[in-house]
Amino acid sequence: MSIAVQIVNKSHHPLPSYATVGSSGMDIRAFVDKPIVLQPLERSLIPTGIYLSIPEHLEVQIRPRSGLAIKQGITCLNSPGTIDADYRGEIKVILINLSNTVQMISDGDRIAQMVFQTVEKANWALVENLDTTQRGDGGFGHTGKQ
Repeated sequence: MSIAVQIVNKSHHPLPSYATVGSSGMDIRAFVDKPIVLQPLERSLIPTGIYLSIPEHLEVQIRPRSGLAIKQGITCLNSPGTIDADYRGEIKVILINLSNTVQMISDGDRIAQMVFQTVEKANWALVENLDTTQRGDGGFGHTGKQ
């Protein structure tokens, strides 16, 4: 299934695209005047030159690229980042260098992927008590390590 999404591309790069038929996300590219140097643990907001009109029932999630993560230690913060349907500004990606070496982001580098997801809206049903479950209010790690 596919949907029509309006896009403005102010970069000189190709439109985001799926790498393979089975890909869930489209690669998006950095649109920068000069390379961005990321020191270890440094983060930066990377422009893409891409603007979208996302249909009302969808969101776009910005996710890390696995190759950048494993090979260079670069990942996305606020991941997955959500782009709401009513946002019309430039898509920008928060990248962080989690490696112990300096990394560089150059114009045209594939820096992240975007995935379109359906959004369900919630209507609150105010109650005095919640139904019970076996887990109850057991929090993080409540089942142990083994």
